[in-house]
Amino acid sequence: MKVRRRQFIGLVGSTAALWPVRARAQQKKVPRVGVLTSGSTADTLDSTTSRTPAALRQGLRALGYIEGQNIQLEFRTAAGQFDRLPALAAELVELQVDIIVAGATPAARAAQRATRTIPIVATAMGDPVLDGLVTSYAAPGGNITGNTFLGPELVSKRLAYLKELLPSLVDVGVLWHPHAFGEHTMAGMLREAKDASGALGLQLRFASARGPEDFVQAFATFQGQSVGAVFQFPSVMLFTQRKRIVDLAAKNALAAMFGAREFVELGGLVGYGASIDDLNVRGAGFVNKIIRGAKPADLPVEQPTKFEFLINLKTAAALGLMIPPTLLARADEVIE
Repeated sequence: MKVRRRQFIGLVGSTAALWPVRARAQQKKVPRVGVLTSGSTADTLDSTTSRTPAALRQGLRALGYIEGQNIQLEFRTAAGQFDRLPALAAELVELQVDIIVAGATPAARAAQRATRTIPIVATAMGDPVLDGLVTSYAAPGGNITGNTFLGPELVSKRLAYLKELLPSLVDVGVLWHPHAFGEHTMAGMLREAKDASGALGLQLRFASARGPEDFVQAFATFQGQSVGAVFQFPSVMLFTQRKRIVDLAAKNALAAMFGAREFVELGGLVGYGASIDDLNVRGAGFVNKIIRGAKPADLPVEQPTKFEFLINLKTAAALGLMIPPTLLARADEVIE
């Protein structure tokens, strides 16, 4: 009896000692990540889709995160209405999320204004230094880090591809969104475009679009100037409205160079730029590091490593264009 009694007391003591451990395990906090986008949370491709949610989920799954189990995602989307971003960012702050993932510069700006303490991972930014989002690429210095699609640096290469496609081209209509990024970033894009166009013998004819309501007038301006092709400046607003822009280019029988594959998938003629999907997938890596204790200030901003050059042969045929074999050979993907 004495042995059994001692065994019983020992068993009770061991079980009691385990209770605090189990309680702590059960109370272990599941990271709560807010996702702020300018477009839709839909995972399918349409004219207002943001690709951030699907790509971010893909990246998180690859790192072992299962939504609803060891990570919780809170989505807020402006559905193309950019003036809603500040209020949506404020909602995520009120929810006390642990991290905010901001898809592109406008969402990153809204998140930055909403909080200086919650870590922010901004994907597919323009130039985060010139836009005042980080102190430097190597040492962001605040609560924001992420990656950039290198908008200004790709302008000259897009113009070179357009000139190779249309050797006799002189007048190029530039569709641009004046306040897409910060003043210094926009100035850099304009400067590079003018330098590249001068070297290529091109004349740029600018038509601004501050919103979708300006698209029709912009293309009417191009027709009045007898431009031979259209060149699209990087802009989140233009990206979310890509279906309308592609359709207007087709309606006006204009060859067009776009800044991302998503335009070409919808019928745009050619596109060259960093892979937005890849940048959003890589955003999950920043989330993982911050969950494990890293601070945004110490995580360098990453530059793109995957670039895509696409050509749509269906659109070329509709425009009566023959794509030079040398250009076709360099394409990453040809849509037939």
